[in-house]
Amino acid sequence: MTDEQTRPDQPDQPDQPKRPDARHQQQRPRPHLPPPRRGADWMFGGVYGTVLASGLLAALDQAGGEYTPFYDATWVLVTAGAAALAHGYSHHMTSHQAGSAAHRWRVLSRALWNEWPMIVATLPTVLLLVIAGIAHLDSHTVTAVGLGLNTALLFAWGSFVALRVGYRLGSALLIGMADATIGLAIIVANAVIK
Repeated sequence: MTDEQTRPDQPDQPDQPKRPDARHQQQRPRPHLPPPRRGADWMFGGVYGTVLASGLLAALDQAGGEYTPFYDATWVLVTAGAAALAHGYSHHMTSHQAGSAAHRWRVLSRALWNEWPMIVATLPTVLLLVIAGIAHLDSHTVTAVGLGLNTALLFAWGSFVALRVGYRLGSALLIGMADATIGLAIIVANAVIK
């Protein structure tokens, strides 16, 4: 052996690749499950679900058509579920990790579970439609009340999320107003289109 090969304190030469020992080859890092959403992450799903419910409520109210609030409530839930599945699945596919099939299924199920706020955010609209069906309320009144309610919820979601991530009250209220503007845009579009 030469003197260069026996000196442990000498740094590796750049042209000589390191050889991993057998222990490091066997202990590959195991892919991990994404953490459940917390804080602002799940609140953004609430904003998205509220916007989705507003758009569906406006679209399902047809002038001159038969008013079917139970049918409309069902479609709001079905569409929210489909959107949540598509959103969760797309997140899963864009963050694909190597691993066993069982692990990939666990990661996919976690990604889908993380979409629950989108579905929950549509429940006020669904509840309003169910009440309208039971009480035989007028479709235009229900749509106006629902769009107003969802606009108020968008303001609340935006302000609450902003406060949770560290904005001051004044800035948080402005962010809430920006979110509420989406609801107002749906109201204006509904009035113009119909």
